[in-house]
Amino acid sequence: MEKSSSITTFEQHLEKRYGQEGEEKRMAFEAKAKAFAIGELIKEERRLSNMTQEQLATKTGTKKSFISRIENGKSDIQLSTLYRILELGLGKKISFTIE
Repeated sequence: MEKSSSITTFEQHLEKRYGQEGEEKRMAFEAKAKAFAIGELIKEERRLSNMTQEQLATKTGTKKSFISRIENGKSDIQLSTLYRILELGLGKKISFTIE
């Protein structure tokens, strides 16, 4: 079977749609993608802990609507808030890798 020249890699798709790495539009896209991933991680850990958004909000001194916005990737989150939610609220440890 012959490969079609219209098939591209995901990286090529990103470059076409959002520009090269380091360009403003690409950086904005990647920041939103990471916010979404963090939100999904928090949502999954909250569910595994059998907690509602309201319970997590109460435990971490935030509001349910804020937890919802984070879980849906609609809100920027400060590191101190991420720490409170994951470590204090959900009993998880945070570690970072810088490449």
